[in-house]
Amino acid sequence: MKKCVCLIGKPNVGKSTIFNKLIREKKSIIMDEPGITRDRIYGTVTYKDKSFSLIDTGGVTSDKKDFNLSIKMQASLAINEADLILFVVDGKNGLDNTDYFIRDMLIKENKEVIVVVNKIDNQKRAQNIYEFYELGFEKILTVSGEHNLGFTELLDYITKDIPPNPTYVDPIPKFAIIGRPNVGKSSLLNALLNEERAIVSNIAGTTRDSVDTKFTYDKKEYIAIDTAGMRKKGRIYENVERYSYLRSMRAIDECDVCVVVISAEDGIIEHDKHILGYAMEAGKGIVLVVNKWDTVKNQDTAIKEWTQKIKNEFQFATYLKVVFLSAKNKKRISTLMPEIINSYENNNKVIKTSLLNNVIIEATSLNPPPSYKGKRLKIFFVSETATKPPKFTFQVNDKTLVHFSYKRYLENKIRENFDLTGTPIILQFKNHSEK
Repeated sequence: MKKCVCLIGKPNVGKSTIFNKLIREKKSIIMDEPGITRDRIYGTVTYKDKSFSLIDTGGVTSDKKDFNLSIKMQASLAINEADLILFVVDGKNGLDNTDYFIRDMLIKENKEVIVVVNKIDNQKRAQNIYEFYELGFEKILTVSGEHNLGFTELLDYITKDIPPNPTYVDPIPKFAIIGRPNVGKSSLLNALLNEERAIVSNIAGTTRDSVDTKFTYDKKEYIAIDTAGMRKKGRIYENVERYSYLRSMRAIDECDVCVVVISAEDGIIEHDKHILGYAMEAGKGIVLVVNKWDTVKNQDTAIKEWTQKIKNEFQFATYLKVVFLSAKNKKRISTLMPEIINSYENNNKVIKTSLLNNVIIEATSLNPPPSYKGKRLKIFFVSETATKPPKFTFQVNDKTLVHFSYKRYLENKIRENFDLTGTPIILQFKNHSEK
């Protein structure tokens, strides 16, 4: 797995701002109010030719209220998972008792710690950093999350022992089996492997950790990751379950394809959508599995009904490929691996620029972009600029003229012409004058 780095600190020291600067997107909620980030947030940081996982945590306090104890517990689990801790402190207001409370917590964990003094945006404040050596940690770096200062030195230090990402690899495809507790994830893994590798039980939550299993299918190697059931955050009580949730989220981050399992017995519930959302946000290939199909009567009719139900409930992911199967009696299990492979290939698909531009030229001819205040969107050029998932960058005259409905129209046209089932895609618009 990638190197894992964790942000720890008291409320309102700027952890979420630093998190967003490092992952280069606004994923954490930022408000000038203590305690806004209430759960761990995950992201991947890419710097030069290296990458690592980053975890943001809620502000830790010494207060013994239930809510604050919950944040402290989650922070402890994030620390346990991390290889390196970024202990964020306030360079404007200095140290207080909470910083020393967190210091004591980190010393017990015996992990490498960098003290990151935030809000250092002028020379005068930079001269006052010596008080932070009182915390007893050797490495201290200064940044300003608000003014984007000091991040090059911080990233250089974090990545100094990370090997470069290879320019070309032929990796073993990984897929993670994810879903709510007791939807049959371990049974599905056993059915695929045709042996009892994972513990199977009717008790929800039997699997407490992510388990990697290498196997061969059609003369090619794959790695299957069985994960713990992902409960709603409000229902995660035990320390072990919190840890399992963290490992499941990392499994999503590390895999190529997410096999999202739902239960035909229970039907589609709201949390199934949340779990699918995690996979979509991570940009993974996705296969939706409706398990426990043996519990369904009139199966031929039911497939049509379920297909329509999935279209209605998962309107935000119309590209999904759906597999109906029973892990228990292994019926239709042979239909799963071909869809996983297809999803993996589409998530890595490279489309020729000439073919892509022909499709967009035809699409804009059939349905020209609407005008706004006398101005009309013009698309000069489009190219695929990334994979995993496929990312298409449009050079346009004015990106503010891109309406969400026209963006959706262009995505639909791309999908109509190229097989991109089982993977999200990203459409990015840049002004022609931008580099």
